[in-house]
Amino acid sequence: MKVLVVGSGGREHALCWKIAQSPLVEEVLACPGNAGTQRVGRNVDVAATDIDGIIALAREERVGLVVVGPEDPLCAGLADRLREAGLPTFGPGASGARLEGSKSFAKDLIERHRIPTAASRTFDRSGLAKGYVRGCQSWPQVVKADGLAAGKGVYICEDSRTACAAIDAIMEERRHGKAGVKVLIEEFLEGIEASVFAITDGSTILILEPVMDHKQVGAGDTGPNTGGMGVYSPVEGLTRRTHKQIEQRILVPSIHAMRQEGIDFRGVLFCGLMITESGPRLLEYNVRFGDPECQVLMRRLAGDVVPMLLATAEGKLDSIDTPTWDARACVGVVGASEGYPGEYRKGDRIVGLEAAEGRTDVVVFHAGTRSEGTDVVTNGGRVLCVTALGEDMEAARESAYAAFDVIDWDGKFCRRDIGRRSLPAQPARAREGHEL
Repeated sequence: MKVLVVGSGGREHALCWKIAQSPLVEEVLACPGNAGTQRVGRNVDVAATDIDGIIALAREERVGLVVVGPEDPLCAGLADRLREAGLPTFGPGASGARLEGSKSFAKDLIERHRIPTAASRTFDRSGLAKGYVRGCQSWPQVVKADGLAAGKGVYICEDSRTACAAIDAIMEERRHGKAGVKVLIEEFLEGIEASVFAITDGSTILILEPVMDHKQVGAGDTGPNTGGMGVYSPVEGLTRRTHKQIEQRILVPSIHAMRQEGIDFRGVLFCGLMITESGPRLLEYNVRFGDPECQVLMRRLAGDVVPMLLATAEGKLDSIDTPTWDARACVGVVGASEGYPGEYRKGDRIVGLEAAEGRTDVVVFHAGTRSEGTDVVTNGGRVLCVTALGEDMEAARESAYAAFDVIDWDGKFCRRDIGRRSLPAQPARAREGHEL
């Protein structure tokens, strides 16, 4: 069968790469894709937000499965429309996507169903929000834009002055656009931050390996928040007992809550967690594979991913065996364009890709790239993610950075400490926040 992957980032390249390995797949299509997806499939110039265009493409190509990568088309109802057209689709409908599209909606559901989380208040007027933080006695506090902000709408605030500045940035300056219509003020949690992904069709859960990403742009978790500067797996320090607590206290109640509230969810539920002294607490939901987390998950996932994706789309996940994983460690290092996460330029020629991928157990996933004749050039802030497997974390790190260093473009930079976060001592405030 043909499989259509919607999106153009590193997550979509990783999905295309893994799907193309399946004996069930005749061809992988990506819309719009990037310079990496066209190496394992065929790019089609249809935007990820062009719902009518995607439906027409899927019908014309007679695809057997559509996999929706990014959150924006999910929140716009793409999966609903595809299913209405009779196309098996991996990805939640608009009701499920609201878990990511609105933090206040998600928080209300979490609290209604008594899932452990941080205490919070939601405001739709900046004056009320600032009045609230001026009365707070406990600091720091976390200020979050309610809507989709590409991972950049979270501010850790040490006092009322910085909290008020964050509220102004979100609600008055609209630094994150429509995401700033509402704001959440949330208690700050100390502990180990981790991301846990589960595949679900609304009834059955397949829990994937935990991963740890590095959100801030600078080494030592400094500087502005980004979509992710690197990632590693497995996550040492998360014990079997903690895994069981995450399943029993977070994942199972989350699926039960969606069933009770009539939410048809078929896709990835991504739980951002803080592992505190009293156990795991849920920070937020995402409703798709993370980027760059997906790249490392696809590297470590053993076997064929397509039966899992198709069974989820068809509501038959109970027929699939539990996933198995490569026992080796994997590290992913993100290369970005100078100026990211602020303004950056595009169109710089990338060299050394073939030399990097010629190294043992290295795969380079493209994110912000495009083809220009025979060249590959930069086309985004996060340009690519160099992944490497190793017998232990340090071996994977050394391999990833050695491969990264043979790739070059003007203004290229990365963090040099991916995979070296100490657990459990690393303070959460240095990882989650965004500087003003």
